Amino acid sequence: MNPTESLKDYKRVRTLAIRSLFEIIEQSSEGTVIVDRDANIVWMNERYARRFGLNSAQEAIGRACESVIPGSLLREVVRTGRPILLDMQDTPKEPMVVMRLPIHDSAGAVIGAIGFALFDELRSLSPMLKRYLSMQEELASTRSLLRARQTRYNFAHFIGTSRASLEVKRRARRSASADSPVLLLGETGTGKELLAQAIHGASPRAHKAFVSINSAAIPESLLEAEFFGTAPGAFTGADRKGRAGKLQIAQGGTLFLDEIGDMPLPLQSKLLRVLQEKEYEPVGSNEVMQSDVRIIAATSMDLEAAIKRGEFRADLYYRLNVLPIQVPPLRERLDDLPALSEAILEELRSQHELNRDALDLLGQHAWPGNIRELRNVLERTALLSDDLLLTAADIRAAIGTFTPVTRALNPHQEPLRQETFSQARARFDRHLIETTLAQCDGKVVEAAERLGLGRSTLYKKMVALGIAESQ
Repeated sequence: MNPTESLKDYKRVRTLAIRSLFEIIEQSSEGTVIVDRDANIVWMNERYARRFGLNSAQEAIGRACESVIPGSLLREVVRTGRPILLDMQDTPKEPMVVMRLPIHDSAGAVIGAIGFALFDELRSLSPMLKRYLSMQEELASTRSLLRARQTRYNFAHFIGTSRASLEVKRRARRSASADSPVLLLGETGTGKELLAQAIHGASPRAHKAFVSINSAAIPESLLEAEFFGTAPGAFTGADRKGRAGKLQIAQGGTLFLDEIGDMPLPLQSKLLRVLQEKEYEPVGSNEVMQSDVRIIAATSMDLEAAIKRGEFRADLYYRLNVLPIQVPPLRERLDDLPALSEAILEELRSQHELNRDALDLLGQHAWPGNIRELRNVLERTALLSDDLLLTAADIRAAIGTFTPVTRALNPHQEPLRQETFSQARARFDRHLIETTLAQCDGKVVEAAERLGLGRSTLYKKMVALGIAESQ
């Protein structure tokens, strides 16, 4: 065979090989698309057209490739003249492995590009597909979890410029940079969870989950499983796949333990192990899991008194009490009332304002329910008033049982009704609980939800106040 015939045979074989390769890839691929030098589609197979919601491939002809295939990189291939051999392409159904090649004319100039979506028989060419899909699912799950566990509040939401408020925020901001446990102490309704979220949001763990668990709101029999999670089939009725506990969900982030004073003693000892050893075992499992969480605990209970009664472990208390923050009741930060009232009305999207007499009256009430009670009063006042300017009469009607602040009186003032704070608090609690129970037809669970309390906490308060369950 002379050189001329050999050259002709080489060109013929090469042409046939290219055509054969194209046919094999096109037949085996999920889709094929060809664009011109302007990245407009000149041909597309029917399967690919249907994948992107077109009735026929003809609808795609002449359109920019990105308008049909979101995220297409064929324009880049035309512009650079460089192929993109194996890449991932997201589609409305599922991701595909794609290959993109430039098309040259006889002079070597780029005149277009061709793309193949390798999805069916050629899936095996790319082992990374399965790994990619797994990573996508894990990423989607993590993003969903984090969206559900993102904090709502930061330090700007803790309203107040009084000396007591500024001290709380100073200590809380300082604690955010550390990784030691924080113990928030204060009465119900003072904003302890708000502060916990703010501390998390200002900490190096802010990009991880903030998980909250209320020890008083979960039955004691379920609390351990809620906290530590369960192994598959750990007990009758348990999930066969097992269930992640709050500790696992909060991994790398912050676990907020609300009403920790109500935590059962057996669980307290296990929490102590988490704090000291950084490890725990799910219920029904012998597997030891490592824990990387920052603990923020809160309680309205006097923990030192609970220790003396044998209801709280002293060693756990000392482990938690590294960075204590005493959150003051509203009666000790009355200077914040104007700013707090304005912020609450704004949050309620109310157009109402308080006149001077109304603000003065707010400052004379002892607020046994703290900021939660203030919000309740302002919301009720705004709903009942026909005027946008709220008066002292409107406030007094909304407060109901008025509890005056105990103050030193000057000689020209008439003495206020003498009543200890504990008496006033008990009277307020009794009135609020009885009213709420009546509104809920005696349903304790519904009443607890309205009051923002755990069911067991409400039962304890009812027993202490002598309120019958039938009310």
